[in-house]
Amino acid sequence: MSRILFSNTEDTTVGRLFGTDGVRGVANADLTAEMALGLSVAAAHVLAEAGTFEGHRPKAVVGRDPRASGEFLEAAVVAGLASAGVDVLRVGVLPTPAVAYLTGELGADLGVMLSASHNAMPDNGIKFFARGGHKLADELEDRIESVYEEHRTGAPWDRPTGSGVGRVRAYEEGADRYVAHLLSVLPNRLDGLKVVLDEAHGAAARVSPEAFRQAGAQVVTIGAEPDGLNINDGYGSTHLEKIKAAVVEHGADLGIAHDGDADRCLAVDHTGAEVDGDQILAVLALAMQERSALRSDTVVATVMSNLGFKLAMEREGIRLVQTAVGDRYVLEEMKEHGFALGGEQSGHVIILDHATTGDGTLTGLLLAARVAQSGRALADLAAVMERLPQVLINVPDVDRTRVGTSAELSAAVSDAERELGETGRVLLRPSGTEPLVRVMVEAADIEQARSVAGRLADAVKSALG
Repeated sequence: MSRILFSNTEDTTVGRLFGTDGVRGVANADLTAEMALGLSVAAAHVLAEAGTFEGHRPKAVVGRDPRASGEFLEAAVVAGLASAGVDVLRVGVLPTPAVAYLTGELGADLGVMLSASHNAMPDNGIKFFARGGHKLADELEDRIESVYEEHRTGAPWDRPTGSGVGRVRAYEEGADRYVAHLLSVLPNRLDGLKVVLDEAHGAAARVSPEAFRQAGAQVVTIGAEPDGLNINDGYGSTHLEKIKAAVVEHGADLGIAHDGDADRCLAVDHTGAEVDGDQILAVLALAMQERSALRSDTVVATVMSNLGFKLAMEREGIRLVQTAVGDRYVLEEMKEHGFALGGEQSGHVIILDHATTGDGTLTGLLLAARVAQSGRALADLAAVMERLPQVLINVPDVDRTRVGTSAELSAAVSDAERELGETGRVLLRPSGTEPLVRVMVEAADIEQARSVAGRLADAVKSALG
């Protein structure tokens, strides 16, 4: 049955700094040092007002990806926090999930990650984590933004002096501690496997290869020489051509490709074929079910998941709970009901027993562990589900706020629904970070999916351009 889903779950509030994944923009243009400092001071004050710091001296963990702009933005964030009386542990270049893990492990009251994930190098972003390494509640983000705006326009801060100012030190043990955590949760070693890792010249260039090697795998790395300028440039989970070729060239068992901050991964089987997030979820769900680790025999995914994934889970006796698009909604559903596994087609996979956010290195390790334990090729394991043809088109430079209110667009969607009948579905959703609308069409036939998606993309341009 065709379903039309106008998903407005990604933030589209005009003027709101916080999107679905923190504050993000072109570094030194949209996201300035002054903004980074101001938001950090505001975060410290808001958390103090909320009672987070009560009874002890506050502590924060600050990390970043290798972008050149992260150097001055990190300095601004650290200065802001310390000036507000927060002690800061600088963990340096580490993946987003590592910063989240260390925030919880070190008993910090706040974590800050500077990254724009898979975006191009000129962009950067700020993401805050609450105590325990969890995402800040929306109401706290809103309050931080409100306090930031209030003081940006001239209201003075209440500033500590003397011994009340925060102290700053480098925490160089962070990488080793994170790798040890990853290895501690593996169900089995990876001895005998050859794995190609594409690190996107990003935040996991050091820790991911180290974790795989210590787990017993023979490792080949590409895209693992970050210089501050080359992050995501032709490498990583958004550019799979090089890892596909490398896996075949080196006769590897599989390949794992991260994005810039390594909170997600995609995979490549021994033939060079892509294994997407849905397939990874399917493989991990069955592995966890087998060892009684899949609580309630349930996996959580978004409405973007391929219909083939849903059918495979039903066939294997696993219940699928679907949420709005965005790993934050997957995580909310998992936390509310105590589910152990969830994720997105894009490769954000959350294993809640061992991580508070998507963790691409952990996901890749567990996928490789399943290959090693089962003795089966990744291509065979991934064949548990058949991907139905799915076409995704990003339509840029349109008014994303009117997706659900345009009569012209609604008529176009109705026409698409009639054409697809019982064999497909349509999803239109505004991006939470860019001025574009995503058009997804799923159908039994790839040519029909392309045709319908193309017409809908034209309709979006016409109605919202």
